[in-house]
Amino acid sequence: MSKSIKVRGGIALGCLLLALVSLAPTFVGDRLPSWWRNAFDPIQLGLDLQGGMHLVLGVDVDKAVESRLDAIGDQFEGLLREQDVIFQRVHRRPGQRLVVTVYDDRAGAQVDSLMKANFPNLEPLTLPAEGGYIDKYFRLSDREVQRIREYAVRQALETLRNRIDQFGVSEPTLQLQSGNRILIQLPGVRDPQRAIALLGKTALLEFMMVDERADLQQALLGRLPEGSKLLYERRVDPRTGAVTETPLVVRDTAVLTGDLLSNAQVRIDPRFNRPYVSIDFNAVGARRFDQITAANVGRRLAIVLDDTVYSAPVIQERISGGSAQISGSFNEQEATDLAIILRAGSLPAPVEILEDRTVGPSLGRDSIRRGVISVIIGSLLVLISMAIYYNLSGMVANLALVLNLIFVLAMLSLFKATLTLPGIGGIVLTIGMAVDANVLIFERIREELRSGRTARAAVEAGYAKALTTIIDANVTTLIAAVVLFQFGTGPVKGFAVTLSVGIIASLFTAIFVSRLVFDFFLTRFDVKRLSI
Repeated sequence: MSKSIKVRGGIALGCLLLALVSLAPTFVGDRLPSWWRNAFDPIQLGLDLQGGMHLVLGVDVDKAVESRLDAIGDQFEGLLREQDVIFQRVHRRPGQRLVVTVYDDRAGAQVDSLMKANFPNLEPLTLPAEGGYIDKYFRLSDREVQRIREYAVRQALETLRNRIDQFGVSEPTLQLQSGNRILIQLPGVRDPQRAIALLGKTALLEFMMVDERADLQQALLGRLPEGSKLLYERRVDPRTGAVTETPLVVRDTAVLTGDLLSNAQVRIDPRFNRPYVSIDFNAVGARRFDQITAANVGRRLAIVLDDTVYSAPVIQERISGGSAQISGSFNEQEATDLAIILRAGSLPAPVEILEDRTVGPSLGRDSIRRGVISVIIGSLLVLISMAIYYNLSGMVANLALVLNLIFVLAMLSLFKATLTLPGIGGIVLTIGMAVDANVLIFERIREELRSGRTARAAVEAGYAKALTTIIDANVTTLIAAVVLFQFGTGPVKGFAVTLSVGIIASLFTAIFVSRLVFDFFLTRFDVKRLSI
């Protein structure tokens, strides 16, 4: 036996062993040692095969623009005070306009100068106001509005991705769609309502001072002091689960926001055996929290998440070190979900669930059963056809076909690809394409044998003449599969994955493995006549 055959045999055997080792966690599972299961992941099943959730979320990008104007208003109000500019108020009006109300033209000129120097993306517009005041109107430029909207959608996508990663879903799908929409597929999710609550929560965390001077009864009638708003503190009775909401008047400007958090973890209060969320601020947040608590000892600080007060403790003393806790009436799962949301960050704008579909696991199991049946039937028909038409040489093609199927599944496992129902269709297609290369080679070998060549010479000439045609046909198909993968979504991408992997595997088995088998038998047994 020549050295070339030994080397090629070693390569083929090594690839087969690697494929079998990588597929073992998929078919054997828990019976394997832990190091084996950690080294090789089982084949991941898509949403249509194992069940799960399909969501389409719409991002309210106009809210992101309004939030940006509110932030600019807060910053500009502080800037006016620093520069000793006399003004009445800074507020946002409908139509995405920021209004600065001043008393005279001199103050108006100062406002224009400061706005141009610090916020060049705001376009000025001056209109007369009632009562002798001057309203300085500013609006964001169209280019800046478009930038904020696009950024809001991209940031929402990344925030949702972080939440899902911490939620523990394997192989999720998140894709941007037209119309400020985000497609989310969560295979294997067994608690749809919890997932929806986790993804849909805006999670805007704010720390607001309680307005101690406000008359609560007047506030309930809608008569609120300027600069304050009415919120409700949520409390859950741990024994009965009853939820009560207590009205609370807070200042409408947050003294600290959740974007300054560095971490959030669930802890257990040993006194009451209840979970709470421990939060840590970054360096800027820690310094700001230290200043707030030092200046407001004896006052209540409301911890507000999405306009709901979770707790409003009295500041007993200055708090240094940048740590605090949210100790609302949580159960353990609620506290865990809140910590996940705070770690992942708040959404830049509210999201609305536009489409919600749940695929049951029973439907997925039925899809798997039908897919396996289709692969088995397709493989058997091809195997029988090749054995009948090409005799013993057909058995060589059948061996290559079986190895091709093993290599396709192994590459799906090694590349951590997701197997979907269209992906099974791609496997069935590659079964037919795999024998197509062998058919081209065998027909070439038949032509060479008819011209009087020996078996060895006919095999060499058949492979040499068919090689270019096989590579051209498979490479063009591979290019199409790559394009489908790059620009396709969902089922199309799943089909493209298995098609690409199948093409690579079929080239290896049809050209390398089948040629190795022919060379082995022609050399070892000195075959004079081929059964083809």
